[in-house]
Amino acid sequence: MKLTGKKALITGSAKGLGKRTAIELAEQGCHLMLHYHTSKQEAEALKRQLLQYGIEVRLAHGDLSSSEGISELAAEVQAWDGGVDILINNAGPFIRERKLFQQYEPEMITSLIQGNLISAMLLDHHVLPYMRERGWGRIVHFGFGHANEARAWPQRAVYAAAKTALVSFTKSLAVEEAPYGITVNMIGPGDIKGSYKEKSIEDVLHEADEEQPGRPGTGEDVARVIAFLCEEKSSFLTGNIIDVTGGFDPIRANIKQK
Repeated sequence: MKLTGKKALITGSAKGLGKRTAIELAEQGCHLMLHYHTSKQEAEALKRQLLQYGIEVRLAHGDLSSSEGISELAAEVQAWDGGVDILINNAGPFIRERKLFQQYEPEMITSLIQGNLISAMLLDHHVLPYMRERGWGRIVHFGFGHANEARAWPQRAVYAAAKTALVSFTKSLAVEEAPYGITVNMIGPGDIKGSYKEKSIEDVLHEADEEQPGRPGTGEDVARVIAFLCEEKSSFLTGNIIDVTGGFDPIRANIKQK
């Protein structure tokens, strides 16, 4: 197995794309720290499921939209023999309801920036010394499809701003950490809906998606790319923003109001 003996933290891994990524890395022999905020039961169930792979599985709690929650998670990472080899920054608050920027409360603006940008930066900062000491590390950020283009995304202004800022940070950090054997990349998932976030490719091979060419996207599509980026031989792949969208563009300039 390609990741045997490595340790990974996946934020927001109790369900959805984080859960599917955890399964993919577990199949590769990677030890896992599953992070959750409100989904404790789902995290515990996933832990029981992953133990069948003969790996170590830990649970960690923390609200990444607050500085206290980030500190809480960082302490859990530190207690795991000093750190992790792989950090997957999957967690990030997203508001499904479409709103103009002026309709947001100031607290929500701060929470979205904190949860989608600052939390990833702070967690990266925390794990880097451990990775540098070992001369090896993998960091993966989550964005959205076409985030690298930094186009306007009406009614998603705050979320889009946080993620496009993370694009620049991903590229900068990749250059800084390359001499230490650490790669930093970003995944840009397309509009993978609901239960499809945890489905396998085989589950949808014979389905069609009315909104995009070909079949629907699944969590496995995203997780396979992440697992590839974490491999030993993927050391030349860094500073990349990789769209996993099936050809679909999630940015829709619909600003009609009721």
